[in-house]
Amino acid sequence: MPSTHNVEKPWDTDDIDKWKVDDFKPEDNAGGSFAEESSFATLFPKYREVYLREAWPLITRSLEKLGIACTLDLVEGSMTVKTTRKTYDPAAILKARDLIKLLARSVPAPQAVRILDDGVACDIIKIRNQVRNKERFVKRRQRILGPEGSTLKALELLTECYILVQGSTVAAMGPYKGLKEVRRVVDDCMANIHPIYHIKELMIKRELAKDPELAGQSWDRFLPQFKKRHTSKRRTPFKVTDKAKKTYTPFPPPQEKSKVDMQIESGEYFLSKTAKERQQKERREDAMKSKMEEKRKEREKEFVAPKEDLGSDKKKKKEKKRKHRDEEEGSSSEKKKKKKSKD
Repeated sequence: MPSTHNVEKPWDTDDIDKWKVDDFKPEDNAGGSFAEESSFATLFPKYREVYLREAWPLITRSLEKLGIACTLDLVEGSMTVKTTRKTYDPAAILKARDLIKLLARSVPAPQAVRILDDGVACDIIKIRNQVRNKERFVKRRQRILGPEGSTLKALELLTECYILVQGSTVAAMGPYKGLKEVRRVVDDCMANIHPIYHIKELMIKRELAKDPELAGQSWDRFLPQFKKRHTSKRRTPFKVTDKAKKTYTPFPPPQEKSKVDMQIESGEYFLSKTAKERQQKERREDAMKSKMEEKRKEREKEFVAPKEDLGSDKKKKKEKKRKHRDEEEGSSSEKKKKKKSKD
């Protein structure tokens, strides 16, 4: 059979977008209705019941366009979607499954309905099992949000995805490329890598993508290389061990005495039960008496009069009188000298 690779193709023009995905219409389904019914169900928390009841008419209208039936069971607390004889798109039931998953994860209904469009996918990332310590988990989850949600907003703008941090999961909606970036950022954040590093990298990639000359080149030289740095201040240990050189002995240190050994040495082990109780009672009374004595001394300190140094006050008064007398004598002698000079 001759090759048709180099044959002219008059229908293949430059204005055709080969990557465009056309909408799936009812006439494209040549096989007709499905042979079997497919269904998916998911549970939702109790606090979502009131909101889902209000938003269910919108969800029903959106799924009817694709020929999908949906039921809301408030008794069991579940949502179910299933195919009908009007369903023509095989992928519609998978989109409906993602829709009820997002609704159960507290995504608003007008936002969750966008999952039914082509080119929009969702990813629910479980983050609770990545960090064991609860306090550490809460801090790292807060890093995804940032101060007043600024980090989350930056991620949404750079990845073109809708992100919702709820409980132990992160729900994301958007294009496939953006979802891949969101998962990488969230997983690294739970592994103690701050999202700001990824945000800087995404911003640089966004600017580099605008330059057509760099399309076929490696961008590694433009991207920041963040290395782990050891801080200059080392953590000081709570218990400082003595690191002075000790004499080497081949024998191990003596074993510490147990409570029973110490009781045998003191003779308390051989006492009767009543004698032990009496001894413990005496110890408690002695400790109580010593504490009461300390408290009494502290209370008496407030009523102790300060020492008065009367002798020092008398000396100070005498010195003041002497200085005053000397000043008066000096002033009178100066007046006499002035009179003599005038005469």
